[in-house]
Amino acid sequence: MSVSPVSGAQVGLRSGSYEADIASIGASLRRLRFEGRDLVVPFAADEERPAMSGALLAPWTNRTADGRYEFGGGIHRLPVNEPQTGNAAHGLVAGLDFRVVEVRADSAMLSATIEPQPGYPWRVRVDTALRLSEDGLHQEVVATNESDTDAPFGVGAHPYLVADAPSRRAIDGWVLHVPAEEILLVSPDRLLPTDVVHVADHEHAAFDFRSSRRVGQQAINNAYSAFARDDRGLARVTVTADGVGAEIEWDERVGWAQVYTSDAADGEGYRRGVAVEPMTCPPDALNSTLGLAVLKPGASTSAGWSIRAVEGEVGPPPRP
Repeated sequence: MSVSPVSGAQVGLRSGSYEADIASIGASLRRLRFEGRDLVVPFAADEERPAMSGALLAPWTNRTADGRYEFGGGIHRLPVNEPQTGNAAHGLVAGLDFRVVEVRADSAMLSATIEPQPGYPWRVRVDTALRLSEDGLHQEVVATNESDTDAPFGVGAHPYLVADAPSRRAIDGWVLHVPAEEILLVSPDRLLPTDVVHVADHEHAAFDFRSSRRVGQQAINNAYSAFARDDRGLARVTVTADGVGAEIEWDERVGWAQVYTSDAADGEGYRRGVAVEPMTCPPDALNSTLGLAVLKPGASTSAGWSIRAVEGEVGPPPRP
């Protein structure tokens, strides 16, 4: 009897110059390459997924303060799985082993169910479809409330984009473009929301990447919002080095994106990639209710994003 790798069942997708590998634990994007170069920080099939790399985040994104929130007239207490901050982090589906429903050469469908449990007493089915094309990888997520009462829900993803070979402190020399007007400030000790401000009005615009510029020594672990969008409602964040890199894109169903420069990682993981996490709701949304979906029994909600290769500078010329 064969034993599955640590990261679960493996699904390989190929289309043109793109190739992707998906691990069933957390429906995680384990690897994405274009013409042989990485677009996300990869990890091995038999490796424990590092730092939530490529995982789905649901039914909440980022952090919930103290693991506590009120909903439907009751107080709910989630297990605190981030003891250093005292928060419940990154949702519940990242640890679920998704069932591989369908696989084709360039696409796959996976499904898992959040069962009622302490802190989240609802049954929600999460289906995710991944498709490779000449335009990169697109992921679509649909969540359906299979409970008898309303369920709160938010969803996101946790890919680490790379501009060139991921290595320690590699991102210092990369160019980042985040065309967002607002940033969510957080407390330094618990990383919980304190205020939303214009990017130009905080710390001498240190977090303002509306014009492409080098990351340098800047540390970021914040959610951005109020993105510039094209006439189709699409927003994009890119990381590049010498004009080559990766881009992540989402539509108007996604209002937030957490940007994280991997400063808490150890060893070779330190500042190795830039996490750009598309999210339907910001940190601590179970308490603020900002961007939080409320699913009626039998109702569904969806979100999606795409990752592709970049060849050529994106956005205004980089500032030194």
